[in-house]
Amino acid sequence: MSTTLCQVMGFLVSSLGVGGSIMATAMDTWSTQDLYDNPVTAVFQYQGLWRSCVRQSSGFTECRPYFTILGLPAMFQAVRALMIVGIVLGILGLLVCIFALKCIRIGSMEDTAKANMTLTSGIMFIVAGLCAITGVSVFANMLVTNFWMSTTNMYQGMQNVQNRYTFGSALFVGWVAGGLALVGGIMMCLACKGLIPEESRYKAVSYNASGRNISYRTGPYKVGSGYEADPKTRKGAGYEEAPRSEDGRRSYPSKYDYV
Repeated sequence: MSTTLCQVMGFLVSSLGVGGSIMATAMDTWSTQDLYDNPVTAVFQYQGLWRSCVRQSSGFTECRPYFTILGLPAMFQAVRALMIVGIVLGILGLLVCIFALKCIRIGSMEDTAKANMTLTSGIMFIVAGLCAITGVSVFANMLVTNFWMSTTNMYQGMQNVQNRYTFGSALFVGWVAGGLALVGGIMMCLACKGLIPEESRYKAVSYNASGRNISYRTGPYKVGSGYEADPKTRKGAGYEEAPRSEDGRRSYPSKYDYV
């Protein structure tokens, strides 16, 4: 029961993690304009992985996608790739995990096959969670670097107007989603151990003799010359030679002699 509960909980937690990763990747608020020095502004800017948006004070919002790929920074493209890889692995892990659930019986699938599928889905969830956490962390590092560079330029008077960007809500969603996928993958790996049948864990190997079982009896040991007579002419115990008559023939006792 505990194994089934752990497996189902791992599936649900991983599903939330994969769904959160998809949501974070599609959100446009990866970076938002910092309003610390100018809380009242007519234009508010925020950016995502796929487009940048501008929201006016009147409530009108205009978003413009990134029409170029080569013009974007390399780290920005790496974040995109990490999030996409994490989503693909998470979806594949969910498909494998559905068929690996112990409460779902498909044909004559054995518990060993379900254990292997559970372990595979758990590894996929762990890798997907690590990809999401790494991608969000790389983007956050880029924001921190650009923020302090912009702040330094503003205080040195190099530029009169400099927009600074800070963490958006999509970063926090991505961190939480990656953590959920990671925890769900660990739970699936723990559930795999309970699905393995006990007889397959400890396999005892029995060795049998290649020939027949020979039993030896205790008795006197007789050394032979290596050559023995024909078994038909071999004399057994209790054998007595019949007496011979005058003409040289052997006379055998009749049955009436024993009466």
